[in-house]
Amino acid sequence: MAEIVVVGSLNLDTTARVGRLPRPGETVLGTGHATDTGGKGANQAVAAARLGRQVAMVGRVGADDDGRRIVEVLGAEGIDTGFVSVDDTAPTGMAFITVDGVGENMIVVSPGANATMSVLDVERSADLIAAAEVLLLQLEIPLEVVHHAAALCRGTVVLNPAPAAELSTGLLEVVDILVPNRTELAALTGSEPAESPSQIVEQIDLLPVGAGVVTLGADGALVRANQETTRVAAPAVDAVDATAAGDAFCAGLADALAGGATALEATRWGVRVGAVTATRAGAQSALPTRAEVEALSSNPE
Repeated sequence: MAEIVVVGSLNLDTTARVGRLPRPGETVLGTGHATDTGGKGANQAVAAARLGRQVAMVGRVGADDDGRRIVEVLGAEGIDTGFVSVDDTAPTGMAFITVDGVGENMIVVSPGANATMSVLDVERSADLIAAAEVLLLQLEIPLEVVHHAAALCRGTVVLNPAPAAELSTGLLEVVDILVPNRTELAALTGSEPAESPSQIVEQIDLLPVGAGVVTLGADGALVRANQETTRVAAPAVDAVDATAAGDAFCAGLADALAGGATALEATRWGVRVGAVTATRAGAQSALPTRAEVEALSSNPE
């Protein structure tokens, strides 16, 4: 059985590179574009597999060339795709990404078949989910699917609440580790984005989750677990594209948790995985192997 199970989205990404991100109503000329397989779920699955874990993916694609391409790519990474279903009525999901010269991005996702996932998809994979060491979840699929999967897991449930959304208390109560960024944390708590570590802690403590790990981009992450707070610095790198860095972080966190690490230990590994990813262009094409992450010298914390 898989050590890490990902229940989430599968998309085809189209990325355009620009000198700067456009303002509302503005058109800017790009300097190039490319397509890559993606989706937060698939990205996290591929990242965990490249770190050496046994991974299974639960999701849905359309009956089209894009869907077949995504499944083939996952299979080539050694990921179990036996629970990726095909929808005859909806196209494979797509993401449209714009990346500027310093690696910042804007992303629009058209869910397609991801939005047609149902509780039945989870029920068909119930034994797989229940036996996982770590279950990785995101919010690019219907919330009832996320909640049902989380409730089935007997291992560690990690929820990356992206894109930002309000979540029920019932779902949050079955989450062991919540991994939002500041914007997503604000959406969960009905607050403005936190401007200080103390505000981040205040917002995490409003939520009925086991632990909170808030990602801070180039500033690393803040861990709130067992009523203790620790700031984890990220290695200094030359960022090229942050598109998949958050997904890589989540996979790194899950990888370490599957090996028995604490939330704090897992966060230290996750920021290194995310940092290496940010030095490369693309989504899945940017995700590193374990050896590549281990080769990165981390700055002292």
